[in-house]
Amino acid sequence: MKIGLTGSIACGKSTVSAYLRALGYPVVDADAVSRSLTAPGGEALGALREAFGDGVFDGGALDRRALGALVFSSPAQRERLNALLHPLIIASVSRQLEALDTAEGLVFGDIPLLYECGMEALFARIWVVSAPREAQLSRLCARDGLTREEAERRIASQMPLAEKCRRADAVISTDGPLGCAHGQIDALLAALALPAERSLR
Repeated sequence: MKIGLTGSIACGKSTVSAYLRALGYPVVDADAVSRSLTAPGGEALGALREAFGDGVFDGGALDRRALGALVFSSPAQRERLNALLHPLIIASVSRQLEALDTAEGLVFGDIPLLYECGMEALFARIWVVSAPREAQLSRLCARDGLTREEAERRIASQMPLAEKCRRADAVISTDGPLGCAHGQIDALLAALALPAERSLR
């Protein structure tokens, strides 16, 4: 069974994914796929240079901070980036999920823009990781060295978290001690062990 894991930026998806991996579950990470596509020699570099110019490159390497500053200040540029990267990411994630999926086991897809990319159909269930907005802002500023205004723009670039929670099969809150999030995950995993007729969506 494939389960999608998503949420807004800096809500704690990586923490949830790390716990699932520690429990032995395979997790396909869309961010890791994106990084591989844009790493030196990556499949997407030529198209990115053509679309955005040498200003978002440092020699042969992508300058991620420069690209981020560009696309998060311009919806049109962000759409241009998404049009280049999303098809490649979706194709790679889909291949990896299919390779790992079994009738008896679980495989997770950590997909930050799952809903924005229309990837719901890939998954039997979707879990959303949630945190209060102030916690998001604080984490994002600390993690990425952003100003509050820059962090606000990045959060605003995604579907509202409340809408993601509304669409989800389950919501995992990271607004508390790590053990609380782990307990929520354990409960969700235990529920999946119910007989098939009771666990259908």
